[in-house]
Amino acid sequence: MLLGALGIVYGDIGTSPLYAFKEAVRAASRSTGTAEPAAVIGAVSLILWALILIVSLKYAVLILRADNRGEGGIVAMLALLGARHAKPGSWQALLLVVGLIGAALLYGDGAITPAISVLSAVEGLKVDAPALHRFVVPITLAILVGLFLVQSKGVAFIGRIFGPVMLVWFGVLALLGVGGILHRPEILRALNPFEAFDFLTHAGWHVSFAMLGAAFLAVTGGEAMYADLGHFGARAIRLAWFALVLPALVINYFGQGAVLLAEPAAIENPFYALAPDWAHYPLIALATLATVIASQAIISGVFSLTQQAIQLGFLPTMRIVQTASDERGQIYVPAVNGLLAIATLTAVVVFGSSDALAGAYGIAVSMLMAITTLLAALIALKWGYNPVAVAAVNGFFLVIDLVFLGANSVKLFEGGWFPLVLAGFVAMMMLTWKKGTAIIEETRASLRMPEADFLERLRQDPPVRLPCAAAYLSSATHGIPLPLSRFLERSHALAERLLIITALYEETPTVPDSVRAEVSQIAPDFYRIVLRYGFMQDASIPEGLACAVGHGLLPPEFVEDVTVFIGHETVIPRDDRRGMSHWREKLFAFMQRNGERTGAYFCVPTRQVIEVGTEIEI
Repeated sequence: MLLGALGIVYGDIGTSPLYAFKEAVRAASRSTGTAEPAAVIGAVSLILWALILIVSLKYAVLILRADNRGEGGIVAMLALLGARHAKPGSWQALLLVVGLIGAALLYGDGAITPAISVLSAVEGLKVDAPALHRFVVPITLAILVGLFLVQSKGVAFIGRIFGPVMLVWFGVLALLGVGGILHRPEILRALNPFEAFDFLTHAGWHVSFAMLGAAFLAVTGGEAMYADLGHFGARAIRLAWFALVLPALVINYFGQGAVLLAEPAAIENPFYALAPDWAHYPLIALATLATVIASQAIISGVFSLTQQAIQLGFLPTMRIVQTASDERGQIYVPAVNGLLAIATLTAVVVFGSSDALAGAYGIAVSMLMAITTLLAALIALKWGYNPVAVAAVNGFFLVIDLVFLGANSVKLFEGGWFPLVLAGFVAMMMLTWKKGTAIIEETRASLRMPEADFLERLRQDPPVRLPCAAAYLSSATHGIPLPLSRFLERSHALAERLLIITALYEETPTVPDSVRAEVSQIAPDFYRIVLRYGFMQDASIPEGLACAVGHGLLPPEFVEDVTVFIGHETVIPRDDRRGMSHWREKLFAFMQRNGERTGAYFCVPTRQVIEVGTEIEI
């Protein structure tokens, strides 16, 4: 578990030494053009204490406690707070909007992280061969294209080397840093937090803000500790951080600072300046591999977030491919992979260097960290913690988050707009889908026939009974689904054995098989089944029916070659209807048309599916 955490959880933050310290010193030395000792020591001290306060204390000690039955991440927080079922106009509804914006920010982060990580590694070629400068972007694009192409094959084969490679990487970071520190031990002055405070208070607000924004790059990736909580557990994540990752990062940052104290001209790339000349090319190869692993980790995280958002009703159903039957979380989402690849490659082409991308990186992550701190405070209050203690602790960290957010906000026009535009687009889609599905459900409810009326109709006008079993999917746990009433209306026939099936995602990560199915009898040979799944599980109608039969809740003949009827709804936007603005209605209709087929999403074999069409105006 510890080795796995090294590769998946700490890939992003573990590759930050490639660019974070360099950008912090450059920001502090922009006016002079050279790395001044005070700026170097101040930058190292600032990064050290950012790692301690934000990653070690806030995430490792505090945020990891806010788990939803062992699962973490912004969507797990929303589920824990019950924001999914918030009433319009309530404070929970506002909380839902804030949380969805936080989730959307991860998509912006997911587009920038692979671009800046791989670019910063490949730029090491310029140290020994400046003439290769023009090949940096093409090489980066080739690596990223290959990375996105292999997603469809699954990443289990890469996953097996994640941990060992990152173990070597962190060992190399520490080894390089020790050499630099021994050369100029006065860099250890940066252990004193007043070195950072003194520099920031005397450098002028514009230099201080620029340095704070650049130093924040050293902690980006810390949010993965919470997002991947369910995969590795808090114990393995904390142990990996405090025993290996934090010491290796700190030693390397101190080593880079020592190099700049000895050779201020090395500001172009202090990371590679730590290594002897003969080791540059092997180090570039190792750094590139480490950044590919970091990129893979963030891509997998975006896939996982998408799956959770779909299952909690924040995004339309999409095709999700399980790439490993024996390994949890190994999924591939083709639509998201394509869009993420376009965004990442666009970032590389538009910005062209890690220096330029540094302006785009940080603002989305700092906003996400502030939102996470706020949601964690609300969870602590919900769990009954002392309000004064919650306000003091979370308020302290929120102030730090807001300071870094303010520092990163000055980079808005230097590229910070890029991830925010991506996040804004995703958040708009999430909110539109959430609102649209609520409107659709209201329309369905108005058209849905009560069970008593349906049974009375069958008694007064008995239909032809077909010698088979039929199941009708429904989004509600009461009433007669539209496909059933529509089929009866048009064919005047019904199957002898009837099922109404509702698949629900609970606001918990998993639901045991023993409580998967809840069965109630409506009439002879007519049952309603409610199948419950956690937001980390895949809803499979055949698996749920098998659970119901296996626990003696349903006669076996009801699932033998059952025909599943599914509503195929055509959404028609109308200007004269209340709800959303017309353009959002058109967007919702577009997403609804292009979503994954309901039968495929619920793992129903195509040969067993019959779709019944319905037009719904919104």
